[in-house]
Amino acid sequence: MACSINFPVSGKPISQTSASLIPSPTKTLKLSTSVSPLPSIGFISGASLRLNETLKVRGSKKSSAVVTALAVPVIASVKPEPLKIMISGAPASGKGTQCEQITKKYGLVHIAAGDLLRAEVAAGTENGKQAKEHMEKGQLVPDEIVVMMVKERLLQPDSQESGWLLDGYPRSLSQAKALEDFGIQPDLFILLEVPEEILVERVVGRRLDPVTGKIYHLKYSPPETEEIAARLTQRFDDTEEKVKLRLRTHHQNVEAVLSRYEGVTVKVNGNVPKEEVFAQIDSILTGLIKQKKAASDLAGVRHDSPSSEGTESLKQVAC
Repeated sequence: MACSINFPVSGKPISQTSASLIPSPTKTLKLSTSVSPLPSIGFISGASLRLNETLKVRGSKKSSAVVTALAVPVIASVKPEPLKIMISGAPASGKGTQCEQITKKYGLVHIAAGDLLRAEVAAGTENGKQAKEHMEKGQLVPDEIVVMMVKERLLQPDSQESGWLLDGYPRSLSQAKALEDFGIQPDLFILLEVPEEILVERVVGRRLDPVTGKIYHLKYSPPETEEIAARLTQRFDDTEEKVKLRLRTHHQNVEAVLSRYEGVTVKVNGNVPKEEVFAQIDSILTGLIKQKKAASDLAGVRHDSPSSEGTESLKQVAC
């Protein structure tokens, strides 16, 4: 005994067998009771099915099959691209504190060129050996070596999977161009802005505890005890004259870098409590993630959206 059903469901065939069964949305499917009544449903696109609509196929008293469709249109899952963030700020702008907060909340891989350089030298990598030669001669490490280190770190699996936060780099237009040549572009370039007089005050008042490595500030974060206060030291370049020179260099370099990232730059007020600074950054990153999610969802809809012929529900048919 054979039974005929109308099967008005669209979807791209996934196998030659399935394609031969349903070459068009309204083809009549004949099933024999001597074989399995539903040889395959793999050709049905999930985006064309609706929930709890049941297709029953009856042949003889001994054979029947039931297929229950899915609830709502199923859209292909497209994972949003991970965040790619660069952050810059003058000395004492609070960049280190904000990097810590960002990586803690968003799970980004924190990459600082200075730390990377020291790690590569300690590990004895090829880049590290070349860098060490220049450092031992009292020379600056050439941009091409540092850029290569940064590029390789950004392309490692954890950075690609979780996203990255590039701290204080690039510092010059040439470095930015070199990264661009490698196809490395940020989603966002965050610039912490603090008035120069505040930066000078923050730097000049900084002190280091040589025993614990903790940084104090005579005004904003004084030492807990007289004993600690007595052993604090000041960096040789944390003087007003030297910090103003460093700030001048920073401003010149960052302006050149910003010209490269003009379309993705956001300026954040860093002259407020650190919690408020992070609240600004957090709001920006949350909005960026929503945009990425919306874009990935839209890509999934475009990829798997059913044709108009496939929007009809499955019908129950009995022989």
